[in-house]
Amino acid sequence: MRVLLIHSDYLKYKTKNKTPIAEEIEKDKEEGVFNEALVVFTAVEKVDEKNPAGVVNNLINEIKSTNDQINAERIVLYPYAHLSSSLSSPKIAIEILKMAEKELSVRGFEVSRVPFGWYKSFEISCKGHPLSELSRSIDAVDISADGIGEEESEPSKFYILEDSILEDAEKYKYEKKSDLEKLAKYELGTGKSKDTEPPHVRLMKEKELADYESAADVGHLKWYPKGRIIRDLLSDYVYDLVVERGAMPIETPVMYDLANDAIREHAEKFGERQYKIHTKKELMLRFACCFGAFRVLADSFLTWKNLPARVYELSTYSFRFEKRGEVVGLKRLRGFTMPDMHSICADMSQSLIEFENQVDMCIQTGKDFEVNYEVIFRATKDFYEENQDWMYETAKKLNKPVILEILPERKHYWVCKMDFAAMDYLGRPIENPTVQIDVESGKRFDISYLNENEKEDYPIILHCSPTGSIERVICSLLEKTAIEINEKPPMLPIWLSPIQVRVIPVGEKHLEYANQVADEIAFNNIRVDVDDRDERVGKKIRNAATDWVPYTIVIGDKEIETNVFNVTIRETKNKCDMELDEVIYQILSKTMEKPFRKLPIPRNLSERINFK
Repeated sequence: MRVLLIHSDYLKYKTKNKTPIAEEIEKDKEEGVFNEALVVFTAVEKVDEKNPAGVVNNLINEIKSTNDQINAERIVLYPYAHLSSSLSSPKIAIEILKMAEKELSVRGFEVSRVPFGWYKSFEISCKGHPLSELSRSIDAVDISADGIGEEESEPSKFYILEDSILEDAEKYKYEKKSDLEKLAKYELGTGKSKDTEPPHVRLMKEKELADYESAADVGHLKWYPKGRIIRDLLSDYVYDLVVERGAMPIETPVMYDLANDAIREHAEKFGERQYKIHTKKELMLRFACCFGAFRVLADSFLTWKNLPARVYELSTYSFRFEKRGEVVGLKRLRGFTMPDMHSICADMSQSLIEFENQVDMCIQTGKDFEVNYEVIFRATKDFYEENQDWMYETAKKLNKPVILEILPERKHYWVCKMDFAAMDYLGRPIENPTVQIDVESGKRFDISYLNENEKEDYPIILHCSPTGSIERVICSLLEKTAIEINEKPPMLPIWLSPIQVRVIPVGEKHLEYANQVADEIAFNNIRVDVDDRDERVGKKIRNAATDWVPYTIVIGDKEIETNVFNVTIRETKNKCDMELDEVIYQILSKTMEKPFRKLPIPRNLSERINFK
């Protein structure tokens, strides 16, 4: 059984039409409203038919365990076939849901069950705290004579790893390591955060970067020129980063046929997150570049001499069917841009070396974005025991404590991964870079290479996104400005600022010279604009601050006479007299070796469109 548990402010549903498998219902069941509920979306699967009582028992235990932590007032069972592509018979599904309803009621829960087999419209409001959205796969287990299921599998254990010393994550003295503590509490399910909109949503609109598009599916954004150039610069940045390290760029389709066994099996790892299109085939929009990269590699002739081999794709777009209540701003989207590199390694020894190099790359992105990453190092128990010294040495690269999660057994395609996360204003993680060691996909996708003995072998695959999704990078940058608002003026890194310099003529007679200054700045690959509007100088300066322009140059009679300019530097709040060459040198020294694109909007402010 696949389930999605949503702690909701409310759920509203209304039946529309019966399907051939619809159960008969009373009129009062045709629609319903449930406030302060734990909504359990359920898909009963074919495997559950072997032991309905066992799967019900485990479902009840999961619901009880979750509700013990969130204390919802009622439970709502909602049949939702979209969570699985391997559904049970309708008869068994209804039987299991009725059994679950009855058992929950016997245990003292206020429980309701939404009708099975009807087309329904529904609306749900998700609370948005760390435990408000959980997906689970419920297995059927044997039931003993007293009706109690087998003992639940051992949970993950969380530690803080610092200087090769392990300490229980719940007992660790975090002191001033506030971001690490917030991330640890989030992972442990003990953290609290405000159920409010994160500030980056307001900022992305206010700064004319991006906005929601009501005519599209939820979770898809429209991008304005300023936001588009930031995305393009970030894309150029990652391209340069991975190509310098030997990755070969490719491009692959955005949708795949779920009739392909390998693709279906890999897609099932994402359960209800699959974003499907139904034509004559059942197609799934990719959630990353894995499918395409794997098929390219499977068709390639590889030998041990080629390895490690790296392919890279910027997926514009990747898709995940996030639930409506989960979608928010740039942090969680249904359509997003994912830089995705896959490295083919001959064996685990080579994989560990490659992993270390990719960790270095992820650390570098945090420095270049001026964002603080906290890190979770995850591994199965077997992998940890075999590679403990290596994990400890790799963790030292971070020069800070990291969270270590030990999983009792492998549940995914990976045996080890490192996740980097920035923290938002509300104290919640923004998942950014990741590196993963995949021990399944080589065989599943029939990727092989000739080893030194001229025999075919399956490789180990590393997944790496050096930045995480482009949208989440921008989310991190905007959230950082909200966190630091009392310490420094909000701004983006200079190389990512859509406008790097603004030239402000005092009056109309200074405009021609202002344009000459702007020409010289632009000649040096710096994005510059001119505020040629008929406004007071004070208002123009305030507008430059509102636009987060890093350098503002005011030009009047004195500047024309002396060629020395009054420059406001946003980062330091300083106002300096500087010659133009000095301004240009300072900007170029701070943007050195970063990508550049030309100004994406008219240079003169009087000619611009207001997109808001």
